[in-house]
Amino acid sequence: QVQLVESGGGLVQAGDSLRLSCAASGRTFSSYTMAWFRQAPGKEREFVARIRRSGGSTSYADSVKGRFTISRDNAKNTVYLQMNSLKPEDTAVYYCAAGLTSSGYEYWGQGTQVTVSS
Repeated sequence: QVQLVESGGGLVQAGDSLRLSCAASGRTFSSYTMAWFRQAPGKEREFVARIRRSGGSTSYADSVKGRFTISRDNAKNTVYLQMNSLKPEDTAVYYCAAGLTSSGYEYWGQGTQVTVSS
């Protein structure tokens, strides 16, 4: 069982930066693929970024590529999402997810709100 707690969200202006953190419980954090998703009002949840267990392989949604960076610190059981050059369309609740399986991610955090004003 893994529990995920996101933090770092807030209200910022367009062009600003934020760093989200996701702290995970459990001793097997390093064995999990970790990801960030987001859900804007009235829209479906969408994939943002993913990082493999070792941290050497990452992937991003086209909408955030070049602006967002996902990273992890296995010693701290934490995954990060550095978000630069934020745009109003990045406004959403951001969720951390862990444990990729054939049917999706097993574990989800409660989400953290990111609001970008124009």
